[in-house]
Amino acid sequence: MALPSFFRTYKNKQFNYIPIFYDKQKEELQERIRKIEKDMKVSTDNEYRPAIIKGSFRRERQRKVKESRSSIIRFVIILLILFVIVYYLLYK
Repeated sequence: MALPSFFRTYKNKQFNYIPIFYDKQKEELQERIRKIEKDMKVSTDNEYRPAIIKGSFRRERQRKVKESRSSIIRFVIILLILFVIVYYLLYK
């Protein structure tokens, strides 16, 4: 039986890292097979779809930049409206 202590000893953190390998030829072959099966109307319900698609990082970054710009513009407009309201209330 252990006595309680003031100092806590932490265990090492463990990570569940699963490496992802990308094989361009295999992906192209699977894409061709998928298109042929779709043409033949073969059911492929449990089909693997890669999470990494060519250009997806660039599109995501562009989307975030666009959202950032729109939020900054929205913030500036709201700030200007509030400034006008405060100016109108204080000086008129």
